[in-house]
Amino acid sequence: MTSTEQSTSIGSAPVVSAPDPAAATPAELLPPPADHVALFQQVDGEDLEAWADARSFAVHLDRLNQAWEDYEYPTELLAALGEKDLFTDGLELPGHRHLSPLATGLVNMELSRIDGSLGTMVGVQGGLALRSIALLGSDEQKARWVDPLAAGTELGAFALTEPTHGSDSVSLETMARRDGDQWVLSGEKRWIGNGAGGHVSVVWARVQDPSDPALDGQVSGFLVDQSLPGYDAEIIRGKVALRAIHQAHIRLTDVRLPLDARLPGARSFKDTSRVLFATRAGVAWGALGHATACYEAALEHATTRVQFGRPLAKAQHVQVRLADMLQTLTSMQLYCVRLAELEAAGTLLPEQASLAKVHNTRAAREIAADARDLLGGSGILLENRVVRHRSDLEALHTYEGTDTMQSLIVGRRITGVSAFV
Repeated sequence: MTSTEQSTSIGSAPVVSAPDPAAATPAELLPPPADHVALFQQVDGEDLEAWADARSFAVHLDRLNQAWEDYEYPTELLAALGEKDLFTDGLELPGHRHLSPLATGLVNMELSRIDGSLGTMVGVQGGLALRSIALLGSDEQKARWVDPLAAGTELGAFALTEPTHGSDSVSLETMARRDGDQWVLSGEKRWIGNGAGGHVSVVWARVQDPSDPALDGQVSGFLVDQSLPGYDAEIIRGKVALRAIHQAHIRLTDVRLPLDARLPGARSFKDTSRVLFATRAGVAWGALGHATACYEAALEHATTRVQFGRPLAKAQHVQVRLADMLQTLTSMQLYCVRLAELEAAGTLLPEQASLAKVHNTRAAREIAADARDLLGGSGILLENRVVRHRSDLEALHTYEGTDTMQSLIVGRRITGVSAFV
């Protein structure tokens, strides 16, 4: 027997069940033990349909698990997400599905519950790149990019973060210099999903254009074809989170663009913030998805694992830990449902989304750590998914605004005093 055959023959089976991709009712999608106060049992109509469509991607779980281990980006899933019209992320796009705030959240939750990289694909492609063009682009730019990005047939990136400017992204150094009838872009970007091997990057840069005093010195967005000379991107190696989606380090060296490559609606960093604010609630929902998967895994393992002649679940300390996890999970659910209600009413404030993002990423990390411990040695195996969720949560805890920065946004709101500078 070869070493490979021996390894395969003695490999253990997963100790927790995979989610059912055919689930179609609220009780099937989120059974009562994970929905203790029945927040989601009345979901119906188009919201339920979108939720079930997201769950259907559980059929790709083995593919995603292997991609995570191999550090491979399964880009074929982008087209599959596009076929279900799941990239729209609450945007109203002609000819495409319009998801309510609740449906948008449920899609984010469910995809992350399956795999964090899958959820991030929608966050990058739909929430950031597509949203930038839909909100701030010209009619011509929308005509060129909205449909292929929504369909997942072409890949879009949102290039804001720089090697030396993460949390203080408003201080970005990438420059867009007006040179006659062209823009010339120079600078670097880092941690850019779809930034390598994609099609278009929405690059945020500081404008140098004395002919337009209102725009000169401000931040604007530019649509950059990734095949242009001077656009060089390499995949960042060594990640231990979200390994089934690639992020890139981009170097822009005198990249020349036509004047109509600029997003006309992007005339200051406030416009950039419109895009970021819209995705912050999505991170709270994504964290809920990760936490739900971890809690469900811990509950199933506790009720099926027998030690010292009885299931783990019969131990008092295990029941207390599960109850504590459920209490935390329920608080996360309440945050998310309230966000959806406020957004539907048109009254959601950025600071409310920031508070939910901070609470839910912190809470999800706690649940993931407890679940990994309850699974014992099985908790470190990728096939049981908990350790993958725990690792991926480290990225959610940081991206779309770190825990500290989001807390300072809330602090500024409640005190009336900014502590940023």
